Amino acid sequence: MKKKLLFIILAAVLVLSACGDKAQPSEKEHDMAHGEQKHAPNGDLQEVTASAATLPSFLDDKSEDMRLVYQLAGTATDVIDWMPCYCGCGESAGHGSNLNCFIDEVREDGSVVWDDHGTRCQVCLDIAVQSVMMKQEGKTLKEIREFIDETYKEGYALPTDTPMPA
Repeated sequence: MKKKLLFIILAAVLVLSACGDKAQPSEKEHDMAHGEQKHAPNGDLQEVTASAATLPSFLDDKSEDMRLVYQLAGTATDVIDWMPCYCGCGESAGHGSNLNCFIDEVREDGSVVWDDHGTRCQVCLDIAVQSVMMKQEGKTLKEIREFIDETYKEGYALPTDTPMPA
């Protein structure tokens, strides 16, 4: 089962690497240089890399599966930015969507501010993988969103305040 999941994730990363859009940069100051790490107010570790193609060093000691999910997040920002997270990070970390569990922002120059929140949260990982797999199956963003909301509506924390896709 684990090999099958790894294969699916890898296939999705390869397919999406050619078509992923960049998340819109936020208005905050760009006070971190490439490779620099800092802790967000909630304690999450953040690191800047030159692009989504370069994963942060905080993943160096993580499993290959975890690195693949982060790579997937970097190439599927246009999907997971529309998906809420149900781990409680909306309240605890101020996240706006599942994307923020992996990426704080994609800057205008293409550099990425990665967030290590997803390394400690299976719910975050599951939502990202489910969302991207469903997109690869041809589901619309709204269909994916409805599935995520239905799946996580009971027994999980309140969702992030993520807008519904059109």
